[in-house]
Amino acid sequence: MSLAYFALIVCIVSASALEIAGAKFGAQLGTMTAALSLLAATATARKADADHYVRATSWGRWILIAMLLCIAAQLVPLPLNLAHPIWASAHDVLGGLSLGPITADIGLTVSALLLSVAAVSALGVTILVVRDRGRAELVLFVLAGIAAVSALTLDLHRLSPAGAQAAATSELATTLAGFGLVLNLAIMQLAAERAETHHSLLRSIVLGLLGLVGALISALAIFGLSGTSSAVAASFGIVLILLILVIRRLDLSPLAAGALSLAALIGAAIVLTFLFEKSSGPVLLRLVPEMGAETRAALERMLADTRWFGAGAGTFAAVGRIYQSDAAAILTAPSAATAVFAEMGWLGLAALIAASLLALVRLVVGALKRGRDSFFPAAAAACLLFALVQSFAGPGLLRPAAILCLSVIVGLGLSQSVSQSGSR
Repeated sequence: MSLAYFALIVCIVSASALEIAGAKFGAQLGTMTAALSLLAATATARKADADHYVRATSWGRWILIAMLLCIAAQLVPLPLNLAHPIWASAHDVLGGLSLGPITADIGLTVSALLLSVAAVSALGVTILVVRDRGRAELVLFVLAGIAAVSALTLDLHRLSPAGAQAAATSELATTLAGFGLVLNLAIMQLAAERAETHHSLLRSIVLGLLGLVGALISALAIFGLSGTSSAVAASFGIVLILLILVIRRLDLSPLAAGALSLAALIGAAIVLTFLFEKSSGPVLLRLVPEMGAETRAALERMLADTRWFGAGAGTFAAVGRIYQSDAAAILTAPSAATAVFAEMGWLGLAALIAASLLALVRLVVGALKRGRDSFFPAAAAACLLFALVQSFAGPGLLRPAAILCLSVIVGLGLSQSVSQSGSR
């Protein structure tokens, strides 16, 4: 597993660091290293590894496969009444077979399919390689470090007058800052557990201080320099990780834990209801930042015309050209949820939300059942909850770096939620 582990680390660092730096090939390098890690893990996996993977993904591994198959199905030629209208128009002009795919752009959907395969591969490889506690800790450190650096770039850009305008579009940094806040809180909890179990006190203090610095940098980016919706999403993640910590530390009974969780759920529902009712229009556009009236009207027309199976994964920008009123203005997705709805239809959006909630419940249950190292699944659950809310507030989760990082975070949480020892 050493090669798979090394390739996974390279995947995280290359995809994130290069995208933060503005490089164009970060996503491609991250996808290639994810494929390499999958090949290495497949070649060296033992029966114990396979059993561990089956246990960790018992919550719904077939859902992941079904999601990939749904994207692939958008490439299959179908009768024109089921295909995207652009193919019917092309048939009327050029003739040929009365067939066409669901997607409006085959190339973009193929690219989206490859990225999805890379994300699922990264999740699966992470589950296998972080069975060992030492490796799990290093992956946590790398993720938290990358996220904190991303948050620092956001802080510097938005505090600098010269970078204020450029930072306004730094949605990737905002998303990674949310991850960084939760992950660095997990590192602080790791340091506290090390101190309690008689590890080196000095190392525990240094580790805790590093986590505190990373959490403060991320908190400044997400609470001080981002929008209200992003701050609320991060708050949900923090509340969840603290809720799990309180239930475990106080050793609450199932009834008391259920009552506390229900109260937190009701509070979250009230906050979300208030946020959604602050603005009018389509639900998918209520949490996004302010935009021009023409842009909003174009997006509303696009969403109204979306079919139940969408226009093809990865095609939002291409289809958006049809609706944009100004030839010089490119219609981009204001949020990840909007893009998923336009590309995969309401079926795809509903399936993705359901899968996320299922994984969230699995991680929370795993964190509550886990004794030592419960902060791994707890942090993963908090990051997933942040991502779920943030997907309605901004497009950061559409970036390959954010997708791959979230896949690794969830894989880390799932793997450690079923591990029973630190060394295998």
